[in-house]
Amino acid sequence: MKLPVKGVDKQEILDRLDSFKADDLDWKSGKVFGYIFDPGREAMEVGKQAYMKYLTENALDFTSFPSLFKFEKEIVEMAIDHLQGGSQATGNFTNGGTESIILAVKSARDRARKLKPAIKEPEMILPITAHAAFHKAARYLNVKTKLIGVDKNFRADLAELKKAVSTNTILIVGSAPSYAHGVIDPIKDMAAVALENNILFHTDACVGGFMLPFFKKLGEPVPEFDFSVPGVTSISMDLHKYAYTPKGASLVLYRDRELRKHQIFACSDWTGYTIINNAILSSRSGGPMAAAYAVLNFLGEDGYLDIAKNKIEATKKLLEGVEKHPDLKIMANPDFCMFSFTSHTINIFHLIDEMNSRGWYIQPALSYGPSRHNIHLSINHSNVEWVDAFLEELYDCVEAVRSKPSGELAPAIKKEFENRDIDAMSDEEVKQLLELGAISGDGLPDVFAEVNEILDALPAKLRERLLIEYTNGIF
Repeated sequence: MKLPVKGVDKQEILDRLDSFKADDLDWKSGKVFGYIFDPGREAMEVGKQAYMKYLTENALDFTSFPSLFKFEKEIVEMAIDHLQGGSQATGNFTNGGTESIILAVKSARDRARKLKPAIKEPEMILPITAHAAFHKAARYLNVKTKLIGVDKNFRADLAELKKAVSTNTILIVGSAPSYAHGVIDPIKDMAAVALENNILFHTDACVGGFMLPFFKKLGEPVPEFDFSVPGVTSISMDLHKYAYTPKGASLVLYRDRELRKHQIFACSDWTGYTIINNAILSSRSGGPMAAAYAVLNFLGEDGYLDIAKNKIEATKKLLEGVEKHPDLKIMANPDFCMFSFTSHTINIFHLIDEMNSRGWYIQPALSYGPSRHNIHLSINHSNVEWVDAFLEELYDCVEAVRSKPSGELAPAIKKEFENRDIDAMSDEEVKQLLELGAISGDGLPDVFAEVNEILDALPAKLRERLLIEYTNGIF
């Protein structure tokens, strides 16, 4: 592909864009359980119009665009009130949960550099259910991760947490909820451990932080997770998930400004304009801020309570329907509108392919620690009307794949590589493994069952190397 010598006709470009979407998920169908969070036609339209109105405004310099400063300030104030932050709390608007998490880890690291200079190898403690974005932050920021286990319902193990604390610990993390199983860690008890040891504590509420307070108002038993909990010093909360604002919109919030200041970047050591960044990105469109502001105000508390009520009912119905099927098993009792389930009698990777071939989208999760490979569902507002149809089709698909066997390649590969030194493997060996698993080439597989079986059979570190090699090859 080369840049055209002459400009292409507008209509042709638009037609091309439409054609590119041919194989994309049909998120407007209401059958997609993940990735896209659809608030309904009216709220979506309000968000789009606000986004386009501020598409070209640049949040790089808030003195040049005070409207964006106003959006950010008011959205943060709403969030602080929502999460019981008090008059000293503060925060910033970010592009997404990963950016919010990286900033929270950076603040903890840089604060430790100032107040605990004896720490040369900073560590953060993560349950194995903590989001991968914390591992990303650790690699970007040169912070070590210390993983702790979970209980039978996939909540962080407090006994392991207490043992993991060391003089190098700068941050402890809990989830509200964890993405994989939809359960909330024992935030109150975990934060107490942090407080006792003068360590910062971060609640990752990217998924649930906005909607959980509405669940609580509707009488659901929501464990404490926000700034009302002593010891919670920072929270990440996405708006582009269950606040239903257009992407990318997230928040990182702090109990006070003393901690938040370690997030901010400023630079005068060059010949250009003075740089001051509240977040990681410098230039960023004002569109997401304006859209978030618009949708939050458009839906209001009553609108979100109505959405929450419908989602609670839909989640309970889905849980009941899955639990009733003799071949399916719920992994954990969730605290939120997301959960995972597995099977010991059928191949769930074939089940996923079969469901997806019929117009649904359900997400695979590979085995890790005590979490068996499973199917993950994030229940969206647009999924509510499809619950009965989903369960009917799910039951039908179980029968359709019952006779489909697991592949022979995955067990053989598992036996070959389970005791191998992954770090000692050459790039050529990794490429050969890709070819062996039929996951090399220039494009995406048509079906994923065999690929997922092979990945599921391999150690996590080897999975990572394979995926990096594959992704590096196709782009």
